[in-house]
Amino acid sequence: MDENEIRGELLKLVKEKAVRKGEHTLSSGKKSDYYIDGKQVTLDPHGILLVGKMILAMLHGVQAEAVGGPTLGADPIAAAVALLSSQTGRPLKAFIVRKEEKKHGTQKRIEGPALNKGERVIVVEDVVTSGKSVKDAIEVIEKLGCRVVKVICVVDREEGAGKLLTDYNFSPIFTKTELGLAS
Repeated sequence: MDENEIRGELLKLVKEKAVRKGEHTLSSGKKSDYYIDGKQVTLDPHGILLVGKMILAMLHGVQAEAVGGPTLGADPIAAAVALLSSQTGRPLKAFIVRKEEKKHGTQKRIEGPALNKGERVIVVEDVVTSGKSVKDAIEVIEKLGCRVVKVICVVDREEGAGKLLTDYNFSPIFTKTELGLAS
């Protein structure tokens, strides 16, 4: 299956499983006449395989050592990309950025194999709206001395993330317009 076939199949799956019409309240408190439940795709066995393959295809020429992002949206995506990357000869370690430091145990803000100063990382997310949660995760990553070289999301709701994340080579797989949700 080539990249266009993967993208086409993934688009169909996102439309079928993730898009919910009707009024919903977003995490920002804003009201929307649709909701995109990315976990319906990223926790589906076929969906996460397609997401992982699509993201790997988008990484040609991108040099990085790790992939991850804000919990919970990035969790299955980072794991899938890391797993599939292990079969390419250029393995990426996966990590997860918590919303706040863990209060017990190791009290980490970033879970997974250690990110080292100077490492180049890819940040992933299922759905972005304003991009604030992704930007917050990037700030935590950058405090470690790592460099974010690319940000990829499954769906961009086109409500500000593109502008906020422009310095990080922001690349959505799909936009709300491509999903037929333009308002």
